[in-house]
Amino acid sequence: MTDLATVLSAGRLVDLTQPLGPATTLWPGSTPFKATTLAEYDTGPGYLRELELPEHAGTHLDAPAHFSPHGARVDAIPIASLVRPAVKLDVREWVDGDASALVDASMIRELERRDGVIEAGTAVLVHTGWDAFWDDSARYIGDPGPSFPGLARNAAELLVERRVVGLGIDTLGVDPGSSTDFPVHLTTLPAGMWHLEGLIELGRVPARGAWLVAAPLNLVAGSGTPARVFAILPSDD
Repeated sequence: MTDLATVLSAGRLVDLTQPLGPATTLWPGSTPFKATTLAEYDTGPGYLRELELPEHAGTHLDAPAHFSPHGARVDAIPIASLVRPAVKLDVREWVDGDASALVDASMIRELERRDGVIEAGTAVLVHTGWDAFWDDSARYIGDPGPSFPGLARNAAELLVERRVVGLGIDTLGVDPGSSTDFPVHLTTLPAGMWHLEGLIELGRVPARGAWLVAAPLNLVAGSGTPARVFAILPSDD
């Protein structure tokens, strides 16, 4: 059995989560993040805040119910589906910093020819390179309106065909920012898949061999929730 201390060593863990606070880039029109201090050490024995924030703030999980009327809400997602072997699709060479880039099925198939077919039950992480801009709101979300890479409908259909459990991406959404009809959300979420959006540090995750751990709040009836997300890298031996 692998030694737990070795598995949990700093070199094997990669935090894929943005810091969540007032500076976090939110979808246009979202209620701004707000933290109100209710108790502070100079006025009492403890420190306490009250938070106001959208369900889909920062690095977050989309539950199937987000775009599927009969889909599972956050608290109904089985915990076992949130700890999955990770498949990373490195599409940076196709995106190349282009906010209008679409990741289509042909790109995924090309990566499968190189790295192996995407297996059922895995979580697929799409590395567009957009996480390089997560702390630059204007570049990350686009100006004047949402503009960032995303998946094409046929890519979403292929992932449903592959029977993956979850889909993650390093942008604000799995659909391209310019989308108004959200074909990826409307393909994957009704199929029972969950999404992770706003991931960072995907460059440190290998194409195969890592495990993904998503830890959303157990939010009753939630359409989504901020989540702490990390990868456990494979050992070198």
